[in-house]
Amino acid sequence: MKIIYLLLFLIPVFAKAQTSPVQNAAIPKDAPVNVSVTDFKKNPLSNEIVVFKSKMSAKEYQGLTNDGGKFSVRLPAGDIYDISILGFNDSTSYNVLKIPALTGNAYYKTPFDISLEFLAPKTFVLDDVNFETGKAALEEESFPVLDELVAYLNRKDDERIELGGHTDNVGTPVNNLKLSQERANTVRAYLLMKGIDPGRVTAVGYGLSQPVSDNKTEEGRAQNRRTEVKIL
Repeated sequence: MKIIYLLLFLIPVFAKAQTSPVQNAAIPKDAPVNVSVTDFKKNPLSNEIVVFKSKMSAKEYQGLTNDGGKFSVRLPAGDIYDISILGFNDSTSYNVLKIPALTGNAYYKTPFDISLEFLAPKTFVLDDVNFETGKAALEEESFPVLDELVAYLNRKDDERIELGGHTDNVGTPVNNLKLSQERANTVRAYLLMKGIDPGRVTAVGYGLSQPVSDNKTEEGRAQNRRTEVKIL
């Protein structure tokens, strides 16, 4: 279930490498890869996890960008890698990198240079965060999703968020507003219990005032009953 949707735009990926014959028994059979991640204004993005997934083995290699939006990694040659940027409980496919196989005493001397540019979302829905009917008590399947949100906030330790509680139109507006606030408070309390700074998280109940679907159907009402995260 997708929880965060990253809006990614493709820019040219420059992959430069050269092979050189060497007479050495310990010849590296992998390739150096330099990665740079920026926003659309070319500002470096720190604490972004970039994933390289092997098409041959499905093995994943990850790197975390530093304050300059960069990191380096080595990847086995003779494979094709799907590149994605890890979002909240989701990886959005971005591009592919092909590293040709090496033969003989050849090795990769010049790194592959990968430049990624993307726009992080400002709001996303916490799918699978559910409550008991008419109550603010979390159901058990909500805990793994909230734990992932805790991990995300620990990685993005400079971000502040708003938790927005939303309901369908069943019941009175007053009761729905109260219920939505209590549910948002419950999620906030869970994050604080896990060590998130209280000053980073606010909780707001919106009741039935901001539907995203038609309340005339059960499917639509289910979509309207949601907890949203807004990056402040």
